Amino acid sequence: MYDLTGFQRDLLYVAAGKDEPHGLALKSELDQYYEGEIHHGRLYPNLDTLVDKGLLEKGQIDKRTNYYQVTQRGRREIEARREWEDQYVAAEA
Repeated sequence: MYDLTGFQRDLLYVAAGKDEPHGLALKSELDQYYEGEIHHGRLYPNLDTLVDKGLLEKGQIDKRTNYYQVTQRGRREIEARREWEDQYVAAEA
């Protein structure tokens, strides 16, 4: 996960929180988080990168719509990242 951009990491986290979301559902969530529109030219190449790295799996809903699902490797990477973060960011009691 160390080689992902912050945007790619956010995209992976949002995908992990949804059940087989399509690209526009992910875009909608990120638009809210980033308080602005995420353009397709940014979204889809980054989704493809996550697929190429084996962190997301891409399937087809219909001829125009794909869904994305976090792979086992993606979930392991998220867990490892969270454990790493926990070393530095302690939860407030």
